[in-house]
Amino acid sequence: MVDISDGANYAPTAKAEVVVGPGEFQFAAVGLDHGHINGQCNGLLDAGATLKWVYDPDPQKVAEFVQRYPGVQVADRMSQVLTDSDINLVTSAVIPNDRAELGRQVLAAGKDYFTDKSPFTSLEQLSMVRDVVSVTRRKYMVYYAERLHNDAAWTAGEMIKAGAIGRVLQVLNIAPHRLARDTRPLWFFDKDCTGGILTDIGSHQVEQFLTYAGCHDASINFARVANMNNPTTPDLEDFGEISLTGDNGASFYTRVDWFTPDGLRTWGDGRTFIVGTEGTMELRKYLDVAREAPSSRLFLVNGEGEQEIECLGRSGFPFFGQLILDSLNRTEHAMTQRHAFKAAEISLLAQRQAEQALASAGD
Repeated sequence: MVDISDGANYAPTAKAEVVVGPGEFQFAAVGLDHGHINGQCNGLLDAGATLKWVYDPDPQKVAEFVQRYPGVQVADRMSQVLTDSDINLVTSAVIPNDRAELGRQVLAAGKDYFTDKSPFTSLEQLSMVRDVVSVTRRKYMVYYAERLHNDAAWTAGEMIKAGAIGRVLQVLNIAPHRLARDTRPLWFFDKDCTGGILTDIGSHQVEQFLTYAGCHDASINFARVANMNNPTTPDLEDFGEISLTGDNGASFYTRVDWFTPDGLRTWGDGRTFIVGTEGTMELRKYLDVAREAPSSRLFLVNGEGEQEIECLGRSGFPFFGQLILDSLNRTEHAMTQRHAFKAAEISLLAQRQAEQALASAGD
């Protein structure tokens, strides 16, 4: 059963469209530092992929992974994975500041790479990986789970593409997360490892805006980060916000934070509000407060009236099957490489701008 209270280990699964037969698309899991690796693997397995290898230097993490995914082979070293010609893709949730270098190695070995967000912790890493992708022509895909592995968020995108609310004018994302301090590894509180709150969970929100509003780029109006209530871990940014204007004029605001109350049944009451020329949407992604949990609700108002739609368990999370077929066919239906990089780039630029503003205020 999926643990809806723990965001770090939230790993949805679904009855998905199976796009390949057994052994037709094989992948490896490398770097088990974040629990999102289980969601990444679930999505691929649900769509028919075959999990062949796992590798991590920590035997305890490997043992827990094998218990969850019996039958997977344990690699003694990374090279076993990289030199296996049967492996199409490597998925990873290694510590964030190590994701780019691991991705470079995977791409150089001729395999596609599917990393947890954030895919980078610096603009220099992004630049390096862009160059590697240009040379190798392999995929560096990102697990932006708050859209890709959420029923209401995915359904909203499909309905917007179908014209349900006309042209999107504004997206507002509220993304609180539960800190769960006692369960976090030390690297979580080290900004050199995570890149900061906007680089990390902010990247989810930027990716949703670009998707829903149909933007290819955006300018930053303002960005802010702060440590508001965690003085014992001063490196932790527990609050952040971004305002963007898309290249088509659409507006965006997001607030991200680590202040989910302990009494909430899920790890965060993620909400999205979307205004279009012909209607509006509200997404209650993980629960309907004081009513139902888990839940993944979409509220639609347009010229046809008002609708409340329970999306939970209905989307099948098509991204993963699309990614498998993209990897096999060298297409870009799941997500373009440009889009994956642009969401990360804007988040990194917003993080830098917020840090500069914070430094200026302290001078």
